[in-house]
Amino acid sequence: DFTREIMQSGVLVSGASLQPTSTATTVTFVNDQTSIVDGPFAETKEAFAGYYLVNVPDLDAALDWAKRIPVGDGSVEVRPVAMMPDADGNPQNVN
Repeated sequence: DFTREIMQSGVLVSGASLQPTSTATTVTFVNDQTSIVDGPFAETKEAFAGYYLVNVPDLDAALDWAKRIPVGDGSVEVRPVAMMPDADGNPQNVN
């Protein structure tokens, strides 16, 4: 129901569920060397299960949506997207 509601609202940019952490492969970068290891980055009970990327005017609007996510006992983390520069050094927008 929540996913349908956020899709119909027009604020959803993208979203997806993720496979369990047991399916992860971690790439580590140290001193210009890379290593690849099967499994998650860290052993933890908490896991990033998926995401909703929304285009809203401010943090308050994002929090209003986050409070509606049906997680049961758990948490929802809300963060802004980091803008990466384009080839000319200008910040790229997510739109």
